[in-house]
Amino acid sequence: MTSRRLLKAAEAIREVVAASILTELRDPRVQDVTVVGVKVSPDMREAQIAVSIMGDESQQQLSLRGLQNAAGFLQSRIASRIEARYTPRLQFVIDKGIQHSLLVGEILEKIKRENEEEASVSADSVASDDLVEAEQIDNPVTQADSPESDPDMNIQS
Repeated sequence: MTSRRLLKAAEAIREVVAASILTELRDPRVQDVTVVGVKVSPDMREAQIAVSIMGDESQQQLSLRGLQNAAGFLQSRIASRIEARYTPRLQFVIDKGIQHSLLVGEILEKIKRENEEEASVSADSVASDDLVEAEQIDNPVTQADSPESDPDMNIQS
C-alpha cells in the first residue's frame, strides 16, 4: 500500500473509533477520552491508537484498561464501516502531548508573571530616580546659591 492510502485508512479508523467511543461505548471506565491519532502498520493488520485522557494517572490507567477491553467491539465497528481485507488489531496508547503542552503553557505563564513583576519593580525604582532628578531640576542648588560661597555672608567667629 502507498503511504497516502495508509493515511486515509488511519484517518477513517480514527473517525470510526472516536465516534464509537463517544456514542456507542457504554463502559463507565471510559470517560474524557479524545482520540488524537492513529498509526497503521503497512500490512493494515495492526493499528496503534493514540488517546488523550483527562484526569489523574489512576483515571488514565482505568480508562486505558476500559478501552483495551472494548477493543473487540471497536474492531467490529471498524469492520462494518470500512472495506478492507483485514480488520486491524487495535492497541491503545496514552498520548502525553496535550499534557506536555499544558505544562509548557503553565511554565510560560509563570515566566511572564515573573517578568512583569521585575518590570514593575524596575519601573518603580526608575520612577523614584526620575522623581529625585525632577526635584533637583526644580530646586537647583548651586555653589553660588550656597551661603558658604557668598563672601559677604562669610562670618568668622
